[in-house]
Amino acid sequence: MMIKEIADSQVFLLTLTVGVYIGAMWLRRKVNWALLHPIFVSIVVLIAFLRLSGIEYEHYRRQTQVIDLLLGLWVVALGYILHDQSYNIRGNVISIVVAILVGSAVGIVSVALIARWMGAEPAVVASLEPKSVTTAIALSVSANSGGIPALTSVAVIVVGVFGGIVGPWVLRRVGVESRIAKGLAMGAAAHALGTARAMELGAVEGAISGLAIGLMGLATAILVPILGKIL
Repeated sequence: MMIKEIADSQVFLLTLTVGVYIGAMWLRRKVNWALLHPIFVSIVVLIAFLRLSGIEYEHYRRQTQVIDLLLGLWVVALGYILHDQSYNIRGNVISIVVAILVGSAVGIVSVALIARWMGAEPAVVASLEPKSVTTAIALSVSANSGGIPALTSVAVIVVGVFGGIVGPWVLRRVGVESRIAKGLAMGAAAHALGTARAMELGAVEGAISGLAIGLMGLATAILVPILGKIL
């Protein structure tokens, strides 16, 4: 009974979550294998723990809400990096805005057409359209379009983890050398998780990726209703 109470406690679950992530980061550096993305490894380990321990996800979420608050502070802190890299942004405003608009439109249209081609229902299509933005924005856009919030959350996580894993590899393979282009691609395609990976590539990549998160969210919120009527 005492072990169960300890496992259910906020201190234990927070320590476990942070410890698992730190361990996953150490494993990534040790093995240097792209598939061992810290977020992906942490998700797998924590899901296994919750299943084996019998702890309900809602209880785990309530006990670790402070991490959500810290994530919000981390996003705000990106403003400092943006200010520090403002000279890189000022000279590329038009290219950044155009890239975000095109990327958002292509992402929305492609997932909608593929999902419909595979026979997905309208609610499923609406759930997948905002896959490339942060969870808060994606859930709002999905709800307004008649989507399923739970499915949208899963899509956002999968896209973020996948983008964080394969994004840098794809950029290398296609010969992208511009640090601004790398940051835009990671932030626009894989939101916060892509930005975390972009920060590892460099300060410029991280700053531009953080900017891309906000612009991508705005573009997606505007384009989803418009493109939804056209498609």
